[in-house]
Amino acid sequence: MTYTAIGVLAVVIAVLLDLFACKTRMVTRPIFWVSYAIIVFFQLITNGLFTGTQIVKYNDFAIIGGSSPQDAAPTFLGDGRIAFAPAEDLLFGFALILLSLSLWVFWGRRGLENTPPSGPPIWRRNNG
Repeated sequence: MTYTAIGVLAVVIAVLLDLFACKTRMVTRPIFWVSYAIIVFFQLITNGLFTGTQIVKYNDFAIIGGSSPQDAAPTFLGDGRIAFAPAEDLLFGFALILLSLSLWVFWGRRGLENTPPSGPPIWRRNNG
């Protein structure tokens, strides 16, 4: 399975979980898209630093584009890349953010954040 196929599958699974399993409907909220725009800006900077300096390298046969010579530096924009990183990285980032927020809201609605209470452990509290 290619990096592209896994990225698309991750987005589909995250959206289905958001809409039908968790029923949080994050993708229908304008605030989600505003927040995601801020996140994707910084994701592009981070991805650009890692792939532009070749700390992270991708197999050209597994990503969109990928026609550059083996040891050549990646292009900034074009050939399936955005800010040096493969376009598929945006798919994974989207799926990660959507799934994280959906689960946060899902478990928050069930009162999970209330237990255990914050602070020192129960056995160290001064119940005087």
